[in-house]
Amino acid sequence: MPTLTSALARRLRARANASIRDAVGLASEPPQACVDPDQAYQAVDGVARLVHGDLPSMLIGGIGALFFEMLHPHSMAGVAQHSRYREDTLGRVLQTANFIGATTYGSQGSALAAIERVKAIHLAVNGIADDGVAYRASDPHLLAWVHDAGTKVFLESYRHFGPHRLTDEQADQYVSEMTIVARDLGVTTPPTTVRELDQQLRAFRPELRLSADGVEARDFLIAGVGGGALQRTVYRLLVHSAFSLLPSWALELLGVAQPPRWRRWAVPPTARLLSVALRLAVPPTSPVTGSG
Repeated sequence: MPTLTSALARRLRARANASIRDAVGLASEPPQACVDPDQAYQAVDGVARLVHGDLPSMLIGGIGALFFEMLHPHSMAGVAQHSRYREDTLGRVLQTANFIGATTYGSQGSALAAIERVKAIHLAVNGIADDGVAYRASDPHLLAWVHDAGTKVFLESYRHFGPHRLTDEQADQYVSEMTIVARDLGVTTPPTTVRELDQQLRAFRPELRLSADGVEARDFLIAGVGGGALQRTVYRLLVHSAFSLLPSWALELLGVAQPPRWRRWAVPPTARLLSVALRLAVPPTSPVTGSG
């Protein structure tokens, strides 16, 4: 009987794993991680592999990063004019997930190949923003904004909703590890500590505002892509959890009202419970092997 029960539990867990991954656009299992320290792109025992291996906090952080990144009107113009995020939302999620996976767990060769593909795409993304200023996705300044915003929110998401507590030293190490991919993408002076990261984000504030394209993207992201009542409820929880990661000035620029006190109290613990449930079906990947 114990063997039968264990087999049934494994089968149910595998089915839940597949359903959850499919729901968030991850149609296939992640590739095996490169475990050779001399060949791996990121340190095999690094903090990046720890942070990026936790699906719940990455989901929340990914949504938060999108809200944060859309506050730069030139970055948002590139997304609005050159992507199909409205028609192929899950496709964009999958592309981003594959890139993060390759540059976190891959070999130097596979990671650099993924980076070169992104750089080639960036060369074709250029135009005129709503303020009449020309933009280029390959501009190191815009690349720095996207890098800084994403790094900040993914780190905050793990610290709020991840399964392990990160020390301040580990947080600095995460920021430092992320400079590897930033430099290879074209960022000239990526931050190496949390303090430097916060300083760079503050320096961007005079450039930030919610453009008309940003309003459309914000409303699209808040509304989600449909689904049943349970999916919509879970998605709303993820969105409110993502908002909790952003500074108050960013929420003000987004035009998002400060949540009532009861929601500020209720959302974090509810999101942590959801994260625990998701981890039962999709356990965090091992930093070294990349498997659950």
